[in-house]
Amino acid sequence: APSRCRSNTTLTIVKIIALVLVLSWPGTAQNISIRMEAGVFKVVGWTPSAAAPSEGWQSILAVYAGPGDVPPMLGSYSIENQALVFRPRFPLSPGFRYRAVFRPSRPDAVETVFETPQSRATPTTRVEHVYPSSEILPANQLKFYLVFSKAMSRGEAWQRIHLLDSSGARISLPFLELGEELWDPGNRRLTVLFDPGRIKRGVMPREQIGPALESGKQYTLLIDRDWLDAQSQPLQAEFRKPFRVGPEDHSPIDPKQWNVHAPKAKTSDALIVNLARPMDYALLQRVLQVTGADGTLPGSVSIGRDETEWSFVPNEPWTAGQYYLRIDTSLEDLAGNRIGRAFDVDTFGPVTQQLTTKTVSLPFRISRQ
Repeated sequence: APSRCRSNTTLTIVKIIALVLVLSWPGTAQNISIRMEAGVFKVVGWTPSAAAPSEGWQSILAVYAGPGDVPPMLGSYSIENQALVFRPRFPLSPGFRYRAVFRPSRPDAVETVFETPQSRATPTTRVEHVYPSSEILPANQLKFYLVFSKAMSRGEAWQRIHLLDSSGARISLPFLELGEELWDPGNRRLTVLFDPGRIKRGVMPREQIGPALESGKQYTLLIDRDWLDAQSQPLQAEFRKPFRVGPEDHSPIDPKQWNVHAPKAKTSDALIVNLARPMDYALLQRVLQVTGADGTLPGSVSIGRDETEWSFVPNEPWTAGQYYLRIDTSLEDLAGNRIGRAFDVDTFGPVTQQLTTKTVSLPFRISRQ
């Protein structure tokens, strides 16, 4: 009898403990919910402990941005009004889908999908310019530079940039669609390369598919309005650059054909260099320097006349004497030709002249007034 009494007592204690556990559990899977308010995620109907679990609060509540197998978002956790709260490190993007998953220490999990509303802000970003500026481009044109007024989003370029023929039909795969888009550090200038395999003579893609551009024809570069900027806003408007294609250009750059117009001493007038033909816009801003007796002159550079003119204004007035325009041999024209070397020289013959230095110089004098 005592043994039976002890057994009944033990069973009663177990039932009491189970009942206490059930009553102490603040909610079931049906009444635990996740809410999103002002970009903050909160678990409602579950009372967290004062201390985080050994694996951190992220092991209990994680928020994911977008579909697929992606890592959880970064952010901070806190206990506020007896509720577990997650604040993302970065603001939520408008019109985006987020998935919040709550996994307490039991089999059930609570998962909620939130979609942030589309922003109704007025688009402000536009295409400021497309280089080359010229309306006539060589058939072996190498690249475009797209310049935007504000920072752009990444990952959309090849959906938003199109080359159209004169009838408005899209040219198939004219560009080299790199996975790592070629943006400048501020995400405002994108370099778009034509597929070199359709430019160089004697290589298979050009022989099988043909060149992307044909001499004598009209084309249009189209940039979609739906391209999103860094604030997830579309462009103000689509952008079109119509242009005509001339013959291919396979002649190396020859600085001896340039005309240097030197200013007078004691002035801050611009040194103006006529380049004979259009050059690469981005390279022109950094591969030409003016040097004098005291080394490289500081000043400001500007590019004009459809990238056929380079001008330099010194920070201090010119003094009389001998100067040099130093040109890095990495300078390219629109077709990728360099100083002393054509772009596709390796496909049709040896280089007739090899440069042993990385720069060439054009001398000029600043005369007294």
